[in-house]
Amino acid sequence: MTEKAVVLDHQGIRRALTRIAHEIIERNKGIEDCVLVGIRTRGIFIAKRLAERIREIEGAEMPVGVLDITLYRDDLTKKTGDQEPEVKGSDIPVDILNKKVILVDDVLYTGRTVRAAMDALIDIGRPATIQLAVLVDRGHRELPIRADFVGKNIPTSSSEKIVVELQEVDKEERVSIFDK
Repeated sequence: MTEKAVVLDHQGIRRALTRIAHEIIERNKGIEDCVLVGIRTRGIFIAKRLAERIREIEGAEMPVGVLDITLYRDDLTKKTGDQEPEVKGSDIPVDILNKKVILVDDVLYTGRTVRAAMDALIDIGRPATIQLAVLVDRGHRELPIRADFVGKNIPTSSSEKIVVELQEVDKEERVSIFDK
């Protein structure tokens, strides 16, 4: 793969997440009955950063959960081949029954990851609403799924790949476009 461009640097990511935090608060008229749930792996760290921004703005803590969608993926055999999938488990610290759940992920592409995440959430409990926050929306939907909160829309071709690198996982902080 060849890197074409860095579309968000550390400051750009920080600004995008601050904007999303404000939008979450505004749309939900505060944070009462709201829960952030990050989709493994990078969605977890984005959710934690959003929770920190929201705490700075609202002066209150927002619960943050972790969702493992491994067993809900429709491409499980393609991704793992003959190997057993590695299930790391979900951890949502509060009951999501009748809560406003904000699913958080790094990139929205075909919509299949989000569909799997919604299936996993429904198996855990029945939220009042499910909203979606993503750092990057790159288009190319295969399912009728739309993000409620988007850090940056980056139209791409199908021959391009968006790579999100976060300090917690990658020791880097940027969003880049690569040619496959």
